[in-house]
Amino acid sequence: MTVTVYGADYSVYVRIVRLALEEKGVPYRLVPVDIFAEEERTPEYLARHPFGKIPSFDHDGFALYEASAISRYVDAAFDGPSLLPADPRTRARVDQLMSVCDSYVYQPLVWDVYVERLEKGNRGEKSDEERIADGLYKARISLGAITELMSGRMWLVGDDITLADLHLAPMMDFFLMTQEGRRITADFPLLGAWWERMKRRPSMLATPYPG
Repeated sequence: MTVTVYGADYSVYVRIVRLALEEKGVPYRLVPVDIFAEEERTPEYLARHPFGKIPSFDHDGFALYEASAISRYVDAAFDGPSLLPADPRTRARVDQLMSVCDSYVYQPLVWDVYVERLEKGNRGEKSDEERIADGLYKARISLGAITELMSGRMWLVGDDITLADLHLAPMMDFFLMTQEGRRITADFPLLGAWWERMKRRPSMLATPYPG
């Protein structure tokens, strides 16, 4: 069996796939692809992902792209603890939370706050304070909505970790690197307690962001 993930270790969506593989105990190979480097958007890679994004994935010749599709496939195709509930309503809640993360969480937490505040600062560039303020406003709405949807004592949905947890965690990790992110998250203690458990998972410790 050969499982290959194509992408960068700094990518939220590559990390989502890696977390699923780690939670299932599946050995895999990470092939670096930097989508911000034009020379790496080769015809060979575009054959794997026609939109030139990451991650893409290969399991013994079966190719996929899009992190949600890959993570669901990983859960279905490999042994190990299930990452999707069997109950239709609980599974729908997982799907809802994953969609919320993609549509309303990723952009403000990662691009509008983390990248503007830390990445630009590290490059000596001026942060866009208006964009950060807008991101923080949206982040507060998003974290409030997620808290309202949480139904588990330990995890986001029920008492077992699911793909919803794996989807949110890489976004929260970047957000919580900023002072503003930590300050806002403190206003959502249920989510803060979830993060304290999540960040200690072996899967999280095995897939740290570089630096």
